[in-house]
Amino acid sequence: MEFTDTQIQRYSRHIILSEVGGKGQKKLSQAKVLVIGAGGLGSPAALYLAAAGVGTIGLVDGDVVDLSNLQRQILHTTATIGMPKVESGRQTLAAMNPDITIKTYQHHVSADNIMGLLPDYDIVLDGSDNFSTRFMVNDACYFAKKTLISGSIFRFEGQLTTIKPHQGYPCYRCLYPEPPPAGLVPNCQEAGVLGVLAGTIGVLQASEAIKEILGIGETLADRLLIYDALEMKFRKVSRPKDPDCPLCGVNPRITNLGGDYHVTCTI
Repeated sequence: MEFTDTQIQRYSRHIILSEVGGKGQKKLSQAKVLVIGAGGLGSPAALYLAAAGVGTIGLVDGDVVDLSNLQRQILHTTATIGMPKVESGRQTLAAMNPDITIKTYQHHVSADNIMGLLPDYDIVLDGSDNFSTRFMVNDACYFAKKTLISGSIFRFEGQLTTIKPHQGYPCYRCLYPEPPPAGLVPNCQEAGVLGVLAGTIGVLQASEAIKEILGIGETLADRLLIYDALEMKFRKVSRPKDPDCPLCGVNPRITNLGGDYHVTCTI
């Protein structure tokens, strides 16, 4: 494809980067990224993917916009309260960049529908707010051999990692083999979360996705990034592959999405 003069102007600050250039911008325009959750993490991630010119962005979310969302979910506005989040998000992203394709799926991802979504995308960003979905998405991406950028937030702390066991790296279960028991983690309303923390981690998810598309920089696939907003500290911890992992280990016990994914809220 050839960029128009308007597109060259839009992406000019990318194109002059030697690590991106015209070839890299074409890679972005041809990329397809699925964003799971049009909420706190998915909002900033999707906005920056759209601004960067990622050609196809899929938004999956079954909720509608609520007033309590607006403290952190910047895809939405007061005017879109009551609207499905995917439609509110589509309008915002289309206004940001009319050149891209935005596909919407007005339902929550589940073991019954996720495998039908993944073939159409290169990379998955998980912005879900519960352990049930996070483990299920990890397992589905493993079976579909899709790169997953996983982010999570809780109160004042955020975590981020890239998951691509199909390239020899550990999966999410190498770090956390099983979801925590129901009731151990405070529920979504009780725990709370610093609104701007969602922006920090969501933007970093977009950054990691763009690096994966372009094939530049260092991957987070063997490390976990932890951010403490109160102390303004970032640290990385090693995330080695677990040979006994129930999913990607030598003798896997999980061989399909038929497992029981208990919902446990994290924010």
